[in-house]
Amino acid sequence: MSITTEKVLEALRNVDDPDLKKDIVTLGMVQDLTVSGKDVSFSVVLTTPACPMKDLIHKACVNAVLHFVDKEANVKVNMTSNVTSQRPDDRPTLPGVRNIVAIASGKGGVGKSTVTSNLAVALAKQGAKVGIVDADIYGPSMPIMFDVVSEKPAVRKVDGRSLMVPVESYGVKILSIGFFAETGQAVAWRGPMATKALTQMLKDADWGELDYMLIDLPPGTGDIHLSLISAVPLTGAIIVSTPQDVALSDAQKGVALFQMPAINVPVLGIIENMSYFTPAELPNNKYYIFGKDGAKNLASRLNIPMLGEIPLVQSIREAGDAGRPAVMQDGTPQSEVFMNIAKSVAQQIAIRNAERNDAKKLQEIQ
Repeated sequence: MSITTEKVLEALRNVDDPDLKKDIVTLGMVQDLTVSGKDVSFSVVLTTPACPMKDLIHKACVNAVLHFVDKEANVKVNMTSNVTSQRPDDRPTLPGVRNIVAIASGKGGVGKSTVTSNLAVALAKQGAKVGIVDADIYGPSMPIMFDVVSEKPAVRKVDGRSLMVPVESYGVKILSIGFFAETGQAVAWRGPMATKALTQMLKDADWGELDYMLIDLPPGTGDIHLSLISAVPLTGAIIVSTPQDVALSDAQKGVALFQMPAINVPVLGIIENMSYFTPAELPNNKYYIFGKDGAKNLASRLNIPMLGEIPLVQSIREAGDAGRPAVMQDGTPQSEVFMNIAKSVAQQIAIRNAERNDAKKLQEIQ
């Protein structure tokens, strides 16, 4: 019995995307299918290069062809990706940016900027095009964390406009108010000035093509948050907290801001920083210095995803101070944690985009 493209496609209808709950043929993820004798070759286009189910889907595709078509088939599956977006194709603001994600915290000192920098590098390491806007106007830290304190954005003419060119480090494009102020200089600006600076970093810069733009927001819920929400369409927001009650109380306020009816930005989930301490000499021990399961319980109560727990490890702080994010320490537990969190974030973005696009199609039909 000969192998045909029709039989292969029918077999692949038995392979579901675990997140989107539909088969990969219906989702249009199967491309470039060719059949030559016993040789079957095709590509599976995932919704993100950071897909945590990549290996599972690959194995399911091979098994489906062998089981439903020909057990002697030689199956070659090319796993590739095209990051999804729910933004319109004719978007006037940041036209090349597929997803804009706000990273927020209810209070300062929870490691929000550390999480943002490591998340950005983790996504870049997994093949995504990533940018960071350091919107923490009064306490910019990205130049230090990416070892680009002495760098200055260049200027490029685009369609007659002079646009800033983001600084690049470790595969991530970065703009920060820290590039325009001397080290140690206080940024003593009133609300309108801070808002204007944020708007310029978003709209007066040549960001090019990005899969994910991460916005590192100041602590709390103030002018910058509201200005960002009105300036660009956010794909979603991530809340960073530590386990203790005072941080969780403020984190809940951060969630509430984005869930206000007038704002209505999806909360992609909570990341808990400084979850537990593991001594280097006792790698299997966990000490919950600031409390246990605080963010997990909050996420459960608010019915939002728990994206991951980051341990209290000295090398994470040292890496940030040295300008080399800890996720770059390949093979370490902390690097693995950040890589897994990046996969969870990409997964939630893909799910939200699919839900929104399905809702749009339903409205068009009605």
